[in-house]
Amino acid sequence: MAKIAVDPASLPSGLTQPKRSQWSGLARKEAIEGFLFLIPNFLGFLIFSLFPMGAAVALAFTEYKLTWPPKFIGLENFITMAGDWLFWKTLGNTFYWAFGMVPPTIVFALALALLINRKMLGVLTFRLIYFVPHVTLTTAAAIIWLWIYHPEFGLLNWLLSFVGIDGPQWLAHSRWAMPALIFMGWWKSIGLAMLIFLAGLQGIPAELYEAATVDGASAPQQLWNITIPMLSPAIFFVLITSLVTAFQSFDVFYLMTRGGPAFSTTTTVLHVYNKGFRSLNMGYASGMALVLFSCIMFFTLTQWRIAKNWVYGFD
Repeated sequence: MAKIAVDPASLPSGLTQPKRSQWSGLARKEAIEGFLFLIPNFLGFLIFSLFPMGAAVALAFTEYKLTWPPKFIGLENFITMAGDWLFWKTLGNTFYWAFGMVPPTIVFALALALLINRKMLGVLTFRLIYFVPHVTLTTAAAIIWLWIYHPEFGLLNWLLSFVGIDGPQWLAHSRWAMPALIFMGWWKSIGLAMLIFLAGLQGIPAELYEAATVDGASAPQQLWNITIPMLSPAIFFVLITSLVTAFQSFDVFYLMTRGGPAFSTTTTVLHVYNKGFRSLNMGYASGMALVLFSCIMFFTLTQWRIAKNWVYGFD
């Protein structure tokens, strides 16, 4: 692009073109101010995220009981972990929770977004109703769902009794506890995903649908060939963030089941908490946290690698 020279004589009275040194001084001043504003956030990240992560990696190779200084033991924690049936069970529960919740959440949220992405009476009310569970405090939601799942006085078993079904003890049965929590997870997480998909739908040019209609494309064909490809960046974002959040879930299990019954809802994060803060075996807990972090990184990088094959505009 050609540079436009400004004649100082052509400037209004009292105005002169800044010298190069003045521009560099102004840029330096703005850079310093910007870094000063970033310092609090950087310190928070350093103290509460980066330093604990580094400490966890270091402690994973030690025996640290919190009652005496850590002792380096190499890979012994990981060797013990390989033969720990409870660790493998909790890791399986984590995968069960993550992949039982995330894909259906994406499907249901997309269906709701398509349903309310239109002009109709009360559409704003429906959007609010679907989004409210996401902003509900987990503690409050846990209390509500504990009542819903109550075997004697719960709403769910009361409704099932009208069709002749004797509902089980949802949270006290090893077969039903995790599905019950997954259902609650759908209820709480669909709202945010729906909102993201709704924003993506409203950003798709209407001309694409008009051209497809002229060419004779049916509604399912438009959905598959226009809506989903154009919405793929939003789907990718929800997939990655939801998986990372699901792998790190803790509060739902701690508040509602404490990992029971018979460890059927004990996830890796809850197991890390029990080992680190109840058994005071911080070294072993750090090793499990490192393995979980590796799993999260593996799935994230795998999705990132194959995203170019299905995400629109991904470079």
